[in-house]
Amino acid sequence: MLFWVLALLILCSFLWNYKGQLKVANITDKYVFITGCDTGFGNLAARTFDKKGFHVIAACLTESGSTALKAETSDRLHTVLLDVTDPENVKRAAQWVKNQVGERGLWGLINNAGVLGVLAPTDWLTVEDYREPIEVNLFGLINVTLNMLPLVKKARGRVINVSSIGGRLAFGGGGYAPSKYAVEGFNDSLRRDMKAFGVHVSCIEPGLFKTELSDPVRTTEKKLAIWKHLPSDIKQQYGEGYIEKSLDKLKGTTSFVNADLSLVVECMDHALTSVFPKTRYTAGKDAKTFWIPVSHMPAVLQDFLLLKQKVELANPKAV
Repeated sequence: MLFWVLALLILCSFLWNYKGQLKVANITDKYVFITGCDTGFGNLAARTFDKKGFHVIAACLTESGSTALKAETSDRLHTVLLDVTDPENVKRAAQWVKNQVGERGLWGLINNAGVLGVLAPTDWLTVEDYREPIEVNLFGLINVTLNMLPLVKKARGRVINVSSIGGRLAFGGGGYAPSKYAVEGFNDSLRRDMKAFGVHVSCIEPGLFKTELSDPVRTTEKKLAIWKHLPSDIKQQYGEGYIEKSLDKLKGTTSFVNADLSLVVECMDHALTSVFPKTRYTAGKDAKTFWIPVSHMPAVLQDFLLLKQKVELANPKAV
């Protein structure tokens, strides 16, 4: 009996792997629109899919980012300047894309643009500190999706939303985690709504990667700027050496930061080209071995593991 169970498991594993390797045909006829292509995942994705033969439309925030990308890619790749937080800019870009793709529609929409915002204890922040990541990561993503969706439906194509392990586990105060939690919810509702149209919707959850978004120098500068304007009672509660101690703690976690951005682009590639794309993709060893498993644990265990990395406050009872 055990032999037949093992044989069945091996057969199921083989079929599952075979299913995942089946690819769509004629990618050279397909158009892909990617946001956030100045640097990081979006930039590498644009260059990678251009080499594969897709017609890539890369949305960049800056003229310099657009120029640099065009210099490294083929004539098939086109760039468009896009601020995802500007509704009129998004509408104009969608109309321009519509003119480019024509009756073929848009095979792939990759919502990659994102910002980290301020990472600091919640009681240091104002509501304004939450606005930028929520405007870019959530409302920008939704607005781009709504404007591009008719083109994706025409092609019976793919929508790929880049979320984060921060959308599964809140590891710091600020607008980043709330924005990514909301992206997960939008992704799930969109996926179910689009099934009837033959549109696949996937979500990618990268771990910690070495990109401009996660630049520790910038993150520290923003934190210090807020610290300088905090009320004296809060400074007394946390202690003058709080930020320095926090940085020392972070140094011990640098081994968890992934340097290979292609791990995320490989997930995008599978979601774009597989006949059977996955619902969710996890990228990075830290995400697979720590963040995602912890996200499934009871809250008491999550708090225990995450609070071990927090710096002890100097005098939390100070008023």
